[in-house]
Amino acid sequence: MYRRLLKPALFRLDAEEAHHLTLRALGLASRLPAWPSLARRLTAPADPRLTQTLWGRPFASPLGLAAGLDKNAEAVPAFSALGFGFVEVGTVTPLAQPGNERPRLFRLPPDGALINRMGFNNAGAEALHARLAAQPARPAPVWVNIGKNKATPNEEAVGDYLKCVRVLQDVADAFVVNVSSPNTPGLRALQAAGDLAALVRAVLAEVEAGRVRTLNRPPVLVKLAPDLHPADFEAGVNAVLEAGADGLIVSNTTLSREGLGHANRAEAGGLSGRPLRRRSTELVRDAYRLTRGRVPIVGVGGIFSAEDAYAKIRAGAALTEVYTALIYEGPGLPMQLNRDLGKLLERDGFRNVTDAVGADA
Repeated sequence: MYRRLLKPALFRLDAEEAHHLTLRALGLASRLPAWPSLARRLTAPADPRLTQTLWGRPFASPLGLAAGLDKNAEAVPAFSALGFGFVEVGTVTPLAQPGNERPRLFRLPPDGALINRMGFNNAGAEALHARLAAQPARPAPVWVNIGKNKATPNEEAVGDYLKCVRVLQDVADAFVVNVSSPNTPGLRALQAAGDLAALVRAVLAEVEAGRVRTLNRPPVLVKLAPDLHPADFEAGVNAVLEAGADGLIVSNTTLSREGLGHANRAEAGGLSGRPLRRRSTELVRDAYRLTRGRVPIVGVGGIFSAEDAYAKIRAGAALTEVYTALIYEGPGLPMQLNRDLGKLLERDGFRNVTDAVGADA
């Protein structure tokens, strides 16, 4: 029904208008009494081969929702009801900000891609806290992606990340330090190894300080860009590891336009979707080899099928995330990917997804 009816109607709208319309509908669905929990019973992964425990927390599936789709946690119950193993919200900044001027979101249908230059548009950390605090029952973990306000200079950026941690620690199941969006001027400079290590150490110290106050110690992951020079990528991974981060997300959107055919390829911003699939999988493999599997890696970029997710898992990803494919394939995608992932594990003789992690690395 999505492909035949809803998608053609949504794709006639401006991409961001369609995005907001869909979020409003999912937000309403999230508030329907008992609907999310009832739907989750039908969509929740039932295959025990998909279950794993990471950071002392259970995950029913290695498939999650990437940040950027639900920046303000407007529809977490509805996204959980689709069958995701976890949901990442944000990016959130300490203060609300409108983001970049519109238009700022573009579809490239023949390429199975999106380009966005949203610019961390969000309602701020306090508003996000209020929404998450009002959703205490969580069938899937909720991660919070944190960043700095556009007006905050890089030399003061650490303070913004720490403010987000202080406000949100009691409602976050994990924090993702975003230093890799191409749409906030100067942000990617924070990926320089020395600056990145100092930022990660500061965030970890704040999380530890907040443990007593909130009785919660969420893991801290760092999200890296796919456009780093190999030597810079290696230095960044090593800096994150040495600073003590709990995991890596590989990768964010790319500035590359290689191989694109749609006219929107000329738009500025970060590219996501199918064109990023191979590059992000290669980087997952590189990160797994560099870390020797010491911390979990989350593989993101171009996942449209179970085979795409499975390739990232075999390259070294313990978890995976989707965003763009959900726009193109619709709400049935998570349930389909979970079902097919189980079949792939069975085909290759793996008793659990953890056995497949890094098999090709």
